[in-house]
Amino acid sequence: ARGYLNRPELTEERFLDDPFYPGERMYKTGDLARWLPDGQVEFLGRLDDQVKIRGYRIEPGEIEAALRSIEGVREAAVTVRTESGEAELCAYAEGLGRNEVRKQLDTLLPGYMIPAHIIEMEQWPVTPSGKLDRKALPAPDGAADRETYTAPTNLTEMKLSQLWEEVLKSGPVGIHDNFFDRGGHSLKATALVSRIAKEFGVQVPLKDVFAHPTVEGLASVISEGTESPYEAMKPAEKRETYPVSSAQKRMYVLQQLEDGGTGYNMPAVLEL
Repeated sequence: ARGYLNRPELTEERFLDDPFYPGERMYKTGDLARWLPDGQVEFLGRLDDQVKIRGYRIEPGEIEAALRSIEGVREAAVTVRTESGEAELCAYAEGLGRNEVRKQLDTLLPGYMIPAHIIEMEQWPVTPSGKLDRKALPAPDGAADRETYTAPTNLTEMKLSQLWEEVLKSGPVGIHDNFFDRGGHSLKATALVSRIAKEFGVQVPLKDVFAHPTVEGLASVISEGTESPYEAMKPAEKRETYPVSSAQKRMYVLQQLEDGGTGYNMPAVLEL
């Protein structure tokens, strides 16, 4: 299809009869598609296991290879699950605790490839032919992925647990649960920081969420934090005119003098 798109002089009939041209560049996209009777190409999926999560193209097989390279890990698997409408990486490992697995992965993979969930496995589901049954692997919110629940001990921890549940869209959250083990990532951490500022009036640096990824740890940071009153942006009152900056005045005057000139237009072309 790419060859046809790059050769506008070709008719649809010519393309269907002879879509490839010797000596010209060809691309293997890894996409699985089929021609329909009306000549359109229907996308069916991927030939490989490549997935796109938060804008990054990821091969789960690469993460599995990294997991198996960790000393102590006897077996590993990585799947993609959609929780609350968002695709997330879920890793399964046997032979090593998930905290240690996450620590090791941090040294082997970039942040966007670190699974949102790491589940410790003792027995693996298999198909009748003896192969791994990926569809039967436990869901991230199963017992295999949870620490023993510890309830909040004070008001700060209780409010913080509620904020975690709102951001992570799962609950209940214990004070010893790890934010990133429960599906958190940098984008959700940013949302959490914003909610903390609104709820507690304290500005917590994003790095503190990574350094203290439990409710208990983050509650202590909030208790010691400096107050930074939260003030939401409010719409300006309706009026005929509004104050503008000197730069805005200058551009307005130039626009009137040049009678709609395009000197300040910023055109751009995006080739998709």
